[in-house]
Amino acid sequence: MFIIDQSQRTKAKMSTSHHHHHQPPYLITTLFFLFLNFSCLNANELELLLSFKSSIQDPLRHLSSWSNSSTNDVCLWNGIVCNNFSRVVSLDLSTKNISGQILNSTTFRLPFLRSINLSNNNLSGPIPHDIFTTSSPSLRYLNLSNNNFSGSIPRGFLPNLYTLDLSNNMLTGEIHEDIGYFSNLRVLDLGGNVLTGHVPTYLGNLSRLEFLTLASNQLTGGIPAELGKMNNLKWIYLGYNNLSGAIPYQIGGLSSLNHLDLVYNNLSGPIPPSLGDLKKLQYMFLYQNKLSGQIPLSIFSLKNLISLDFSDNLLSGEIPELVGQMKSLEILHLFSNNLTGTIPDGVTSLPRLKVLQLWSNNFSGGIPANLGKHSNLTVLDLSTNNLTGKLPDTLCESGHLTKLILFSNSLDGQIPPSLGTCPILERVRLQNNGFSGELPRGFTKLQLVNFLDLSNNNLQGKISTWDMPQLEMLNLSRNNFSGDLPDLSRSKRLKKLDLSRNKISGRVPLRLMKFPQLMDMDLSENEITGMIPSDLSSCKNLVNLDLSHNNLTGEIPSSFSEFPVLSDLDLSCNRLSGEIPKNLGNIESLVQVNISHNLLQGSLPSTGAFLAINATAVAGNSDLCSENTASGLRPCKIVRKRSTKSWWFVVTSTFVAFLAVLVSGFFIVLVFQRKHNVLEVKKVEQEDGTKWEIQIFDSRFMKSHTVKAILSSLKDENVFADENGMQFVVKEVKKFDSLPEITEMKKISEHKNILKLVATCRSEKVAYLIHENVQGERLSQILNGLSWERRRNIMISIAEALRFLHCRCSTPVATGNLSPDNIVIDVKYEPRLCLGLPGLLCMDAAYMAPETREHKEMTSKSEIYGFGILLLHLLTGKSFSGDEDIESKVNGSLVNWARYSYLNSNTETWIDSSIDTTVHQRDIVHVMSLALNCTAIDPQERPCIKKVLQALESTSSSSSFCISYFPKIRLLA
Repeated sequence: MFIIDQSQRTKAKMSTSHHHHHQPPYLITTLFFLFLNFSCLNANELELLLSFKSSIQDPLRHLSSWSNSSTNDVCLWNGIVCNNFSRVVSLDLSTKNISGQILNSTTFRLPFLRSINLSNNNLSGPIPHDIFTTSSPSLRYLNLSNNNFSGSIPRGFLPNLYTLDLSNNMLTGEIHEDIGYFSNLRVLDLGGNVLTGHVPTYLGNLSRLEFLTLASNQLTGGIPAELGKMNNLKWIYLGYNNLSGAIPYQIGGLSSLNHLDLVYNNLSGPIPPSLGDLKKLQYMFLYQNKLSGQIPLSIFSLKNLISLDFSDNLLSGEIPELVGQMKSLEILHLFSNNLTGTIPDGVTSLPRLKVLQLWSNNFSGGIPANLGKHSNLTVLDLSTNNLTGKLPDTLCESGHLTKLILFSNSLDGQIPPSLGTCPILERVRLQNNGFSGELPRGFTKLQLVNFLDLSNNNLQGKISTWDMPQLEMLNLSRNNFSGDLPDLSRSKRLKKLDLSRNKISGRVPLRLMKFPQLMDMDLSENEITGMIPSDLSSCKNLVNLDLSHNNLTGEIPSSFSEFPVLSDLDLSCNRLSGEIPKNLGNIESLVQVNISHNLLQGSLPSTGAFLAINATAVAGNSDLCSENTASGLRPCKIVRKRSTKSWWFVVTSTFVAFLAVLVSGFFIVLVFQRKHNVLEVKKVEQEDGTKWEIQIFDSRFMKSHTVKAILSSLKDENVFADENGMQFVVKEVKKFDSLPEITEMKKISEHKNILKLVATCRSEKVAYLIHENVQGERLSQILNGLSWERRRNIMISIAEALRFLHCRCSTPVATGNLSPDNIVIDVKYEPRLCLGLPGLLCMDAAYMAPETREHKEMTSKSEIYGFGILLLHLLTGKSFSGDEDIESKVNGSLVNWARYSYLNSNTETWIDSSIDTTVHQRDIVHVMSLALNCTAIDPQERPCIKKVLQALESTSSSSSFCISYFPKIRLLA
C-alpha cells in the first residue's frame, strides 16, 4: 500500500505536466502501480459498503445513492466523507430510520475509516462480536447509541479509539476487563442499557478518559476507589443504578472534574469532605440516595459550583453562613432531608441564585429579609417546614419569580403588595399558614398564574374582581372571604375551583357555567342562595360537584342527568324541594350522591347510584320515600282510586288491560328467553371423556360451531367462522375466574375500544375466550408509520378503556396485556383492546410492573405501569421482541433508556423518526414525562387512570399537565 501526502501528490502532477519528457521511466511505472493500488482500494471500499447496505432496511431511501454503478464515486454517496485521496474516512448514517441487523463487521474494516456514527436508528440484534478486533486501526470515533442492539458488549479493544458510545440500547451482561485496554479513550458512554455486575475497577486504567457514564443500568456493588486515579475525568455519571456503600474519598482527587452525578442509587454514609477539593466542579448531584450526617463545610467553598442537589437523602445539621461564598451558585436543592436551624442570610447574597428548594425539612425561624433582592430568584419552595414570621417584600424584586411555594408553615401577616405586581408569576401555593388581611391590589389580575392555592388561612375581603386568563386551579377554601361569588369568566382554562368554607353569599351566577374544562367545583359551606342554574350541566367535564351546606332553594335541575362523567354529587344541607329527577340515577359514572337534609319529596329513584345509597345520604327529607329499605326512608304508598265510570267502560278497560298483559307477557317471555340463552351454560362431553362448558354472552354465537370446531380453530390462526360467515377469535388463557367475574366481562367488553367477548369455553385444564373478529391490523404492525395525531388518539382511546375498567366496574378490572400485539387498529383507525379476564396473569413480561413480577398480582397501579410502557412504544417506535433473555428485563431497561434519553438528549434522539417534532414537540415531551410518571418504581407514585386521561386530553392545549417524576427535571408541586 502506498501513501503519499498532498504536497508530494502536487509535486508529482507538476513534474508530469511540465517536464514529462525529462522523467525517467521508473517514475511513470511507479505512478502507474500507485493508480492501480488506489483503484483496487476503491473497489474494495465499494464492495464493503454495498455489503453493509444489503444487510439493513432503509424505508426512507437515504441510501438510494449507494450503487455499484461504474460511474458512481463512493465519496458522493449519502453519509460518506472521504479524504483528499478519495479514501473513506467517515460513515455517518445517524437518524436515518434504518433498521435490521449488522451481521458482520466488514464495513468497519475500511482501511482509512476514522469515524462511524449509526446512532438514533432502529438497528437491532447483537453488535458484531469481532468489531473491536477486526475494525480499522485508524478508527477514532464509534457511536452506536440510541438503537435496539442486544447481547453483551463485544470483547477486544481498539487502542486508538477516542470515543465509544453504546448508550441507549438493550445491551446485557457485565462490563468486562477489556474496556481497561482502550488506553486512548476520552469518552465512554454505556448508559441506558441493562448491564449488570459491578463498576469495574480496571476503569481506573483509562488515564486519558474525560467523560464516563454508566447511568441507567442495573449495576450493583460499590463505587471503586480506583476511579480516583483518572486525573483527566471531567464528567462522572453513575446515576439510576443500584450502587451501594460509601462515596470513595478518592473522588476528591479528580482535580479536572466538572460534573459529578451519582443520583438514584443506595449510597449511604456521610458525604466525603474531600469533595470540597473539586475546585473546578460546576455540577454536583447526589440526590435520591441514603446519605447521612452533616454536609461538610468544605462543600460550601466551591466557588465555581453552579448547581448543588443533595435532595432526598437523610442529611442533618444546619446550612452554614458559608453558603454565601458560592457566588456562582444558581440552583440549590436540599429538600427532603432532616436539616434544621434557620435559613442562613448568606443565601440572600448569592448574585446568580435562581432556584432555592428547601422543602420538607425542619427549618425554623423566618425567611431571610432580603431574599430575592440581590439575585434572579425564579423558583422558591420552602414548604413543609416550621417557618414563622412574615413574607419579605423582596421576593419578586428581580421580576423573574415564577413559582412561590410556601405551604404548610406557620407564616402570618399580610401577603406583601409586591406580589401583586410580580409579572411572570405562574404558580402560588401559600395554603396551610396564618396569612390574614385582604389580597393585595393586582394579585387577582396576574396574567400568567395557572395554579393558585391560598386555602386554610385567615384571609378576608371581597373577591368579586378576577382576571387570570391562564388560571387552571383556584383554591380559596377555609378562609373568611365574603361577598358574591367571583367573576371568573376570563379563566376559560379553569379545571378545579374550591371556594368552600368561606362567607360567600349571593346567587350562583350564570357565568360559572362557561368552563368547558372544569372538572371539580366545591362551593360548600357558604351562604349562597337562590336556585341551582340548570345550565350548570353545560360543564361537560365536571366530575365532582359539591354545593352542600348553603341556602339553595328550588328543585334539583333535571338537566343534571346530562352530566357525562359526573362521579360525586353533594347537595346536602340546603333547602331544595320538589322531587328528585327520575333520570338522575341514569348517569353511569355517578358513584356518590348526598341529598340529605333538604325538603325533597316523592320517591327515591331506583337506578344507578341510588340503588345502594347510604341512609345518611338521604336523611332529613321527611317527605321522601323509597322501596329500598336499606335507605332508611319510609316505604312509598300505592294509592288506588275506585272507578266511577260506567260498567261498559270497565269491561272495555279490563279487556284492553287483558290484551296488554298478554302482549307484555309474550315480550317478557321473549326477553327472558333471549337473556337465558345469552347467559346459558352449555355442557358438552367429547369422545375422549373431556368435559367442556360453553358460556354464551352474545346471541350471534348461539348457532356457532361446536367445541370441536373451536379447538380445531387453534390450528388455523385461532380464527373460525359460524354458518353465517361471522368470524370469531379464540384466545387461550391460563386461569379461569369465577362466574360473577365472567358476567362482568360481558358488560365491560361492550366498550367501544375493547374487543367484544361473545363466549367462553373451558375444561378442567384449559380455557378459551372467544372474541369477535375485527378487520384491521395489530398496532405492532403499523406503529412506525403512524402520525402523531393517530398515536395520540390511540393513547387516549386505550386510556378511556382503562378508565372504564378501573373506575366504572363493580370491581376494578385489569386487562392483563397492553402489548401492541394485543391491540387491533380497525379500518377506522380506532384501537380495540383484546381483553383477558380479571386477575389473569397472561401479561407480556415487557408490560409487567416490578411488583407484579414479584407478587404475581395485577392491580390498577400495576396496569398503569404497563400503560406507561405502551406510551413509550408509541413515542419511540422501539420494539424488543424475539429475544427471550431480553424480554424478562425489557421493561426496566426500556424505562431506564427512556429516562436516560429524556434527561440527557434532545427530542430527536428518542422520538420515532416518522413523527413530525417541529409541530408537536411540546406535546411529545409532555407525554414522555407522563410515561415516566406511569412507570415509577413505587406504585403509589404512579397517577390514577383519571389523571392520566386528563393529562393526555390536555396535550392539545398550551398548558403543562405533568409533574415530572425525576428530580433533575421535576416541576414544583
